[in-house]
Amino acid sequence: MKNEYDLDYSKAKPNRFAFTVKEKVILYPIDEDLAKVFQNPSQVNNALRAIINAVPQKISKKRLSKIS
Repeated sequence: MKNEYDLDYSKAKPNRFAFTVKEKVILYPIDEDLAKVFQNPSQVNNALRAIINAVPQKISKKRLSKIS
């Protein structure tokens, strides 16, 4: 094995088989009893959005646009 290799990265190409993430996903663990109530993540998101809309809060326009 050589001590040093001269690699030519000018010919490098992106990996076409690599998985690309289109949107940012943040995971929050929930308790097991709560997980039994919901069948999929969209149900959890809808329930949380309903709670947010039911409780009057002062939310900046920038943060509100991220929620919707």
